[in-house]
Amino acid sequence: MTKVKGFGIYNDKVMDVADYLTPAQGASFFCIITKVITTENQVQGTCPESESKFSCSHGDSICKKGKMATNGIMTGNCVLQKDGKKACEIQGWCPGEVDTIKTTPMPEVENFTIFIKNSIRFPAFNYAKFRQYPSNDDTTYIKTCNYDMVNNTYCPIFRVGDVVRYAQQNFTMLAHKGGVIGIKIDWTCDLDKSDDKCNPEYSFTRLDTMLPGYNFRFAKYYKMDNGTDYRTLVKAYAIRFDVLVFGKAGKFDMTLTLIIIVVALTAVRVATVLCDIILLNFLKGAEQYKTKKFEEVITPPSHSNHTPTSPEAFISQLTLVSQFDHLPHLSSTLHSRPTRTPLFYNILSWQIAETV
Repeated sequence: MTKVKGFGIYNDKVMDVADYLTPAQGASFFCIITKVITTENQVQGTCPESESKFSCSHGDSICKKGKMATNGIMTGNCVLQKDGKKACEIQGWCPGEVDTIKTTPMPEVENFTIFIKNSIRFPAFNYAKFRQYPSNDDTTYIKTCNYDMVNNTYCPIFRVGDVVRYAQQNFTMLAHKGGVIGIKIDWTCDLDKSDDKCNPEYSFTRLDTMLPGYNFRFAKYYKMDNGTDYRTLVKAYAIRFDVLVFGKAGKFDMTLTLIIIVVALTAVRVATVLCDIILLNFLKGAEQYKTKKFEEVITPPSHSNHTPTSPEAFISQLTLVSQFDHLPHLSSTLHSRPTRTPLFYNILSWQIAETV
């Protein structure tokens, strides 16, 4: 919720909130009008186009019937203006608007104040925060404070000139051409800490840097005694404020932490090793699990104390091993071995171990 306060003087008239603020109070964005250009007593009819680019002094070829002009639809005629020059005739609200008039912005806008009442809610944690003042007992604080980045960081009342300055903009230029300022409110909360540690942080930035400037038009309608409608057209230059509230919160959760740890261990295949350690060492059926998991390999006894030291000797022993299966007296021994591992690989692994 937002609320603006302040009085200004423009064209010798005192302006209050109803005159310079749009839309109505309470929106997450609002505009403070700094200057206006008015075109009074417009009625429906035909008249010369006021825009200079529709001059037809050198011919009416540009006055194409049905084509849109700045202030209406062209009739196809070329008519005289009050200054004696010719311009394309339009149908619409007449007289046409002249928005090149130089006006001075309302200087009091710089001292207007903006009250922002904001809150945050985190449904996942069933947590909501509405009040952000430093002391719940100090009722005068909210009535007298003005936000600043050093001493009053939690005050929700902002001076317009300070907001523009925090956004690194020049107020005079901004009031003259208009612009868009973003007020960012960041609620980043650690819910494991006390409630008074969850407070908003404010930051300010200009949002219309690509195409600077902001203005809009609106009209006030009236009716003459004879029933004819007429209006006053207003082109307003304004500073628009967009209030952007966002946040994030965190809280320690043991269940979620354990799930993350298990997933992480599984991803690096550590879980398999840990399961084997537990099954092989701490459970009652460890021996049965060990029998199923590992295969017993019986290596033949060494027939010589001599360890080959040269590649030629090692190759000759491998040749001898490859002929073992043809020896009749070894047939029964080989078939009675309690392993599925081929004999060649058993002896080869034994031979490698011997040579290391």
